[in-house]
Amino acid sequence: MISRRSVALALTIAVLSGPAWAASGNAVKMFDTDNDVTLDLAEVKKAAAALFAKLDPDHDGTLDARELRGRLTAKELAAADPDRDGTLTLDEYLAVVEQRFNAANPDKDGTLDAKELNSRAGRALLRLLR
Repeated sequence: MISRRSVALALTIAVLSGPAWAASGNAVKMFDTDNDVTLDLAEVKKAAAALFAKLDPDHDGTLDARELRGRLTAKELAAADPDRDGTLTLDEYLAVVEQRFNAANPDKDGTLDAKELNSRAGRALLRLLR
């Protein structure tokens, strides 16, 4: 059971932290299919796979630099592209998602909460989901 004190503390943090905390909280709500107020890797990969399909308007099964704009820099794309063809397949994209998930999960509990998503690593992960 969640205490009133916990709710009050969460609301205080949200107000003091501003839009970034609220945005990470919205991400949890948006992708949290089991409603446990955290995101696990399966939920994140499901969201990433759905976005991949939306970002691939030509349906060629890959995302190029133009389709990835704002999500990965050219340097990050090159690092995530093992076959050096200038594109990412779904598997390559999900590998980047998993790396960023792990980076945003310093306590290694397998889940990300709003606070972890608001970290630098968490925000980098969220860029791959929006």
